[in-house]
Amino acid sequence: MKNFALSCIKFYQNYISKILPKSCRYYPTCSEYAVWEFKNNDIFSALLATLARILRCNQLFKGGIDYPVIRKRFGSFSIFKRMEFSNIDFWFVPCKNSKFYVIKVLDSLKEKR
Repeated sequence: MKNFALSCIKFYQNYISKILPKSCRYYPTCSEYAVWEFKNNDIFSALLATLARILRCNQLFKGGIDYPVIRKRFGSFSIFKRMEFSNIDFWFVPCKNSKFYVIKVLDSLKEKR
């Protein structure tokens, strides 16, 4: 189901949004926000957060920077384990308790091999 939702969003980004004028009041755009939500949350939470975001994206709200907040529990971290940073797509920045902001890594910062 997540893959279907992600493919619908990618279809919208690649074909429909190219025709429409740019009107999103937020960064990241609503469609990119939805992609981040679906990649990092369960489908129900992602759907609710995406719908709430789309409803906020109008003239009545100021807009601005609005990163997705996700719940995530990380396993233990070992300093002896080799870390590969070249395949990281998102950074998780702590927000509250077990909630994190999701920030996308720029392609220019990824290591090219």
